Amino acid sequence: MFSKLRQSITAREAFELVAADLQVVEREISIESVASLDAITTINQYLQAGGGKRLRPTLLLLANRLFGECTDCARRLAAVVEMIHTATLVHDDVIDVAKTRRGRPSSNVVWGNHMSVLAGDWLYMQAFQIALRERNFHILDVLIALTQMMVEGELLQLERLHRLDLTEADYMELVDRKTASLFSACASLGAAAAGADEDSEAKLSDFAWNLGMAFQLVDDILDFTSTEKVLGKPAGNDLREGKATLPMIYALETASAHERQAIESVVASGNYEQVPLMHIVQILERQHAISRAYERAHTFTQKSRAIIMEFPESPAQRALHSILDLVTGRDS
Repeated sequence: MFSKLRQSITAREAFELVAADLQVVEREISIESVASLDAITTINQYLQAGGGKRLRPTLLLLANRLFGECTDCARRLAAVVEMIHTATLVHDDVIDVAKTRRGRPSSNVVWGNHMSVLAGDWLYMQAFQIALRERNFHILDVLIALTQMMVEGELLQLERLHRLDLTEADYMELVDRKTASLFSACASLGAAAAGADEDSEAKLSDFAWNLGMAFQLVDDILDFTSTEKVLGKPAGNDLREGKATLPMIYALETASAHERQAIESVVASGNYEQVPLMHIVQILERQHAISRAYERAHTFTQKSRAIIMEFPESPAQRALHSILDLVTGRDS
């Protein structure tokens, strides 16, 4: 209990360090989300009001603060990465036929698939419009490479849906493209906005990439072990949608024929009516799949920890260090 309390306090302090900057970012997003068509503006306002942890812009701002005071460029780029992240969530919800996002009806449920896809496209383009104003080719290179990686990740996921023969390497490739690449880009952009040298930017990129890998692993574990109220979406959603995440890949390595049949039944039916979620979680626990996945997540955070310790101690450096504890110790 004390450890969890300590983590929550340090994590809170990390976010407080950039709280004023995040308020500027929120205003930037509000202003930049106004379109010439009211329908797009309405959807964008709904998405922004949905909240979220703002972990990605926070990561960018803290990376920027490692090199001094937060720059206006960093605040604008923080808005850019949050808008890109939101656009990917909108597209993901359409592809996954999701019903909820952050405890509210997803945009595709409220406005339909066509409107949601177009709103996501608009957000993408508006984010690049903001970035273009910086007149910095390196920033654009990072963002274009990021967008290509994320689209490739989505395509890979679609190709691998409903497959239970995936390996750990297959899974890591997907997480690299869909999640870790965005974390890595955030840290790179924060460093670039501060005018940091190439070596420092590369180190921060590596730090954030490992952080992103750990973040997604924990996210996939929580999909089985947390609740809908905490997650803001139905628990057990990944398996229901036919996604084999690391806990499931580990479990299938040693599962009995009967256990494999139960897992296959959920994937085939797309629901937990015949095989309850609790039964699936018990299989994961019997095969030590959840503890193994947590151990794997910790290997990534340990790499991140070693990298961030190479930077001089400062409030921003301590804040980035504390985010590692937040990621692996969170329950939502």
